[in-house]
Amino acid sequence: MSLKQVQHCLSDGQSQEDVELVLQLVQKTDFQKAFNIHNAVAQHMNRPSPPFPHTDRAQGLAHEVSPDLESANPMSPVPPQAVLLAHDCVAEQEMQLEPLTLDGPYEALTQWGGETVKIVRMEKARDIPLGATVRNDMDSVVISRIVKGGAAERSGLLHEGDEVLEINGVEIRGKDVNEVFDILAEMHGTLTFILIPSSQNKPPPIKETVVHVKAHFDYDPSDDPYVPCRELGLCFQKGDILHIISQDDPNWWQAYRDGDEDNQPLAGLVPGKSFQQQREAMKQTIEEDKEPEKSGKLWCAKKNKKKRKKLLYNVKQNDDYDSEEILTYEEMALYHQPANRKRPIALIGPPNCGQNDLRQRLLSSQPDRFGGAVPHTTRNRRDVEVSGRDYHFVSRQAFDMDATAGKFIESGEFEKNLYGTSTDSVRQLINTGKICLLCLHTQSLKTLRSSDLKPYIIFIAPPSQERLRALLTKESKNPKPEELRDIIEKAREMEQNFGHLFDAAIVNTDQDKAYQELLRLINKLDTEPQWVPSSWLR
Repeated sequence: MSLKQVQHCLSDGQSQEDVELVLQLVQKTDFQKAFNIHNAVAQHMNRPSPPFPHTDRAQGLAHEVSPDLESANPMSPVPPQAVLLAHDCVAEQEMQLEPLTLDGPYEALTQWGGETVKIVRMEKARDIPLGATVRNDMDSVVISRIVKGGAAERSGLLHEGDEVLEINGVEIRGKDVNEVFDILAEMHGTLTFILIPSSQNKPPPIKETVVHVKAHFDYDPSDDPYVPCRELGLCFQKGDILHIISQDDPNWWQAYRDGDEDNQPLAGLVPGKSFQQQREAMKQTIEEDKEPEKSGKLWCAKKNKKKRKKLLYNVKQNDDYDSEEILTYEEMALYHQPANRKRPIALIGPPNCGQNDLRQRLLSSQPDRFGGAVPHTTRNRRDVEVSGRDYHFVSRQAFDMDATAGKFIESGEFEKNLYGTSTDSVRQLINTGKICLLCLHTQSLKTLRSSDLKPYIIFIAPPSQERLRALLTKESKNPKPEELRDIIEKAREMEQNFGHLFDAAIVNTDQDKAYQELLRLINKLDTEPQWVPSSWLR
């Protein structure tokens, strides 16, 4: 009725049509049934709680408290005292506190052995860590860390500094932390802790910001004797993105591995940056003391005594490696490339792994999308060449000045002439809307990454030795076994020394498959944000 009254008051046709639709809805049988169910539930929920006892319920209690009521019936007069006693019994049952249920965490303070202790009860799933670590303080076992996402943290009842006296009746004081871990590992279901609360007055927790980092080393907690709890350690590989959610303990950060947050609710422990640097520095010192003639072998690739290649790169100028640097983590941020400013694609790999062929195939198949930066040179221009299209022809003095200023991504000398690829020439191509394709040596990566070009670096790795032989034979090459081993060894060294700079890797087992994978990675830059060093976005 109200809707029909509203419909008549409306002047525009659209509003009247809208009301008509609502009218049709409320007149449907299914809607009316649902409305009746709603009213019935609402009426039931509005009854007073706890409910008052009905007469027949009070009758039974009245028989217990007054023998005079044995012959009574519900309609006969009942002594007032018996009725009141029956009422009180019912009220007492209705208002009685329910016994403790273990559906959720529980905490209570009491006296135990002359000390004020805290009794905590919580649930622990089978084969899943509780999410807390302990330490020994003389004979005491003290909670040293609460891990994010675990049952201990979710309950909010265990705190750092609490001393554990008992767990499910098992005395803990006097036990070693490893014994405590073994005891807890066997327990699941309801756990009852007796604790001496921490005397420390901690300030209210500050909401920590999540720090995203890229790992520059492999880590396996099962091989680490220093991790506080191996089951809580987070295994990761070089190149993984880690979300650091807590740095309260500078030695052991709490983190999730990117992509694992939904499947792994409990945070894992990873070595803190300073702690990892100290450990690696100590390891290097020990190894150098053992083998002084091989000092620095962890960070330096083998010197190639073979014939020099076409371009001899200035390693001193472009060396991406500081022998004193110990790689741990690099802070990252998500970046989505703008449609009008494509990231340059740098292909890295040892000789004869196909990176030049892949680059040329992209340039030939999609010339409107891909391009190459115009290089600089000090040699004389030939008649068929056009300055700015084939090369930027400059004087040796101008070339040397640009090289000193760090304008070249890579440079070298061939037949007494200098050649180089500058960041400006890459930028000029990017400004046309094309994707710049580069094939670089690893020594060039530092200059490229320190520019504003935001490169996407793809490592082209060789397949197995037999597969590599077959691919090179198809290209009319007849490599010797030692040459194949050198290629694979060179790839291993490049990955070991510079793998932390790679965004992706393609094992070139088949040229067509490698080409399709390369295209897929490049296309993904247009559709998905990528992790880049946060320093690029500042």
